[in-house]
Amino acid sequence: MEQSGSNIARTNDLPERVVATMRKHGSPCDPRAFEVWYAHLGGEMPSLSAALNAAIAASDGIVTSADIENLHERFIGSERLSRQAERTSLQVLGEIEAMRALVEKALGASEIYHGRLTAMSEDVPPPTDRDKLRAWIEALVMSTREEVVRKSQLENELRNSANEIRNLRAALESTRAEALTDPLTGLANRRHFEEMLQKSIDQATLRREPFALVMADIDYFKRFNDAHGHLTGDQVLRLVARTMKDKLKDKAVIARFGGEEFGIILPEADLIAGKFGAETVRQALLTRELIKRSTNENLGRITISLGVASYRRGDTAGSLVDRADQALMQAKRDGRNRTITEDAIETAIRVA
Repeated sequence: MEQSGSNIARTNDLPERVVATMRKHGSPCDPRAFEVWYAHLGGEMPSLSAALNAAIAASDGIVTSADIENLHERFIGSERLSRQAERTSLQVLGEIEAMRALVEKALGASEIYHGRLTAMSEDVPPPTDRDKLRAWIEALVMSTREEVVRKSQLENELRNSANEIRNLRAALESTRAEALTDPLTGLANRRHFEEMLQKSIDQATLRREPFALVMADIDYFKRFNDAHGHLTGDQVLRLVARTMKDKLKDKAVIARFGGEEFGIILPEADLIAGKFGAETVRQALLTRELIKRSTNENLGRITISLGVASYRRGDTAGSLVDRADQALMQAKRDGRNRTITEDAIETAIRVA
């Protein structure tokens, strides 16, 4: 279907409208932001538009880098990765079908070969007729050679197909890993975090084993980002992520929950152990100073606030995250740069 003149004009001036709208809403001007606004103004992704409009409404029309990062990860990045995974899956299925066809071809050729052998065995010339016996032996040798050559070719074809399937499977696993990883920090992304949280709840319910959930937020991140720029803000996010990975044991699931917020699942940890893990990260950050790479300027220390909740029988992912979030909000109300556990909030409520 051809576009009308007005539609063509609207499409041609879309990049200019995107840039103007980004400026209007104070949006960062980088490739990811351009992709988000382009998809929104082009009407390509209604779900992204709804989320972006909600972000605009919630912040007096200002769209932050954290908003852009979250929208890009949830809608554009995930869609692109899912399409890539689908293509790779179809390739794997195609290679498997090709292998199945090769096997069927081999079985058919083997039946022909065995049919020849059966027919020849039923028509063995008498030893006294040397000419016929010689011709029979030559025919047998020829059929056998053909079968050897055919099997050798089939082995090569199957080997090539098997290698191709291994490569495609590795590509598929890589795509899935990419779909579950935050590209900036290398941590698990929100999708992976939610999957692992539900898995942890299922295992805790079945095995009656505890686990703790920590929600963490970088203190004054927006102010820091606005003062020093988005590249330095990215450096802060990577520093916090690296500190978490350095200080928490291998079993911990560490994720960038969104923007400057992080989620940590600590297996086999009760509330006390959960607070200890959270404090280990918080105090480790206090020993690390941030140096701005472009100028070597010392920007001081980064602090975080953390909230800790532990699994209770009957918990859903939502109820557990909500309690950890409430503890995190209390940590911020109490002055930031501290860890608050859910029981501290409950105690304060009872006293009040």
